[in-house]
Amino acid sequence: MHEEPTTAISRDGAPHYRWGDVCDGWHLLECDDLSVIEECMPPGAAEQRHRHARARQFFYVLEGDAALEIEGEIHHLARGVGVHVPPGAAHQMRNESAADVRFMVVSAPKSHSDRMPAEAPDRPR
Repeated sequence: MHEEPTTAISRDGAPHYRWGDVCDGWHLLECDDLSVIEECMPPGAAEQRHRHARARQFFYVLEGDAALEIEGEIHHLARGVGVHVPPGAAHQMRNESAADVRFMVVSAPKSHSDRMPAEAPDRPR
């Protein structure tokens, strides 16, 4: 297996993309078997609820407070707190706070081609 050369990267030098009209993402590592993304979500923003058939993800908050709903259970994530989302689990990241939320999303394998919509849960727990 041939590996890419190792180089240091920061958000400033990473490929940027916009999602959900108001959120930003930076690809810190974009390989088929592993993806590392830093994202910024302004107050009131939310991603669409979805699931991944193959990808497992780990969400880790760098700044702010986020709400990550996984299969109907709300996880409140403050700075320095993360949670694992297993393959197949419906989930939705939301910023219900008054400040931006910066977080990392680590996916194995990459999740961009592995995303499908998920209906809202009956009642969040």
